[in-house]
Amino acid sequence: MVLESSRSQKIARCLIGCGANIGARRQQLDQAIDMLRFMPGVQILRVSQFLETRPVGGPPGQPPYLNAACLIETTFEPLEVLDMLLAIENTLQRSRETRWGPRTIDLDLLLYEDCVLTTERLQVPHPRMTTRRFVLEPAAEIAPDIQHPLSQCTIDELLENISEPHLHIAVVGIPGSGAPEIADAIADVTLSRLIHAPAPLPVTGRDFSNANQASQTRDPAEQLLHITQQYAAPLLAAQWPVDPHGTVTDYWIEAIRVATTLNTAIEPNKEFEKAFTSIIQKTVPPHVVLLLNVNRQTLSERVA
Repeated sequence: MVLESSRSQKIARCLIGCGANIGARRQQLDQAIDMLRFMPGVQILRVSQFLETRPVGGPPGQPPYLNAACLIETTFEPLEVLDMLLAIENTLQRSRETRWGPRTIDLDLLLYEDCVLTTERLQVPHPRMTTRRFVLEPAAEIAPDIQHPLSQCTIDELLENISEPHLHIAVVGIPGSGAPEIADAIADVTLSRLIHAPAPLPVTGRDFSNANQASQTRDPAEQLLHITQQYAAPLLAAQWPVDPHGTVTDYWIEAIRVATTLNTAIEPNKEFEKAFTSIIQKTVPPHVVLLLNVNRQTLSERVA
């Protein structure tokens, strides 16, 4: 069957996430998919198997979810797809009183072709889909090769990214960006080992001057190598703990290499690079680096 449009819009392929955790879950999901199937301007291409998952967020004590994914083609625009999904949810008596609360049905527009859209009503791609297994696992079953337009990863690759354990996550940002606080929060949620930067990283000439007074050395390169050793000590591969929860740091050793390019007091030389590389080769590098971005106004308020 070929879907033909009576309007000028092109036919778009969309990925829909489906879920339910109260009432007759399977029956409600079947009903929602049937409503999509008989909707004018919509053709269902594939539907995943149902996957039972535990609730993420929201009030405690919720029953488990049944989740699925649905791949459709439609002549509707993104906001029209949203209105269609909301209408189906309302028909199946979806309650919206509690954020992330239990629901008879939940339908989310995950992807709309390669569209990137942010409005008050809708954000596409879905902002949290890249980190949610209950979304990605059924989606990968029916659309493994569809690409996420922002990450440029396929659905299969996104699922693989969250399936592999990340032994070391580094949260990086300039002073005032909130890296220590965010690292604290991640470690708390994931039960990970938390390591804060053992020493401040000097970048400007003034920073080096202050650091030199404290360490009684006048060589900025030597000072950076000393800091590199301090940063590396908790990350040595030979002493890495066997912990399935991993490690979170609020620093990245590679930032020291960047500091050498920002400070005119340090001349690039092979000896420094050789010594630096020798130190970091003995450490466990981060599997994920979260680089924090903060606007100038917020930064000024935090460091004032």
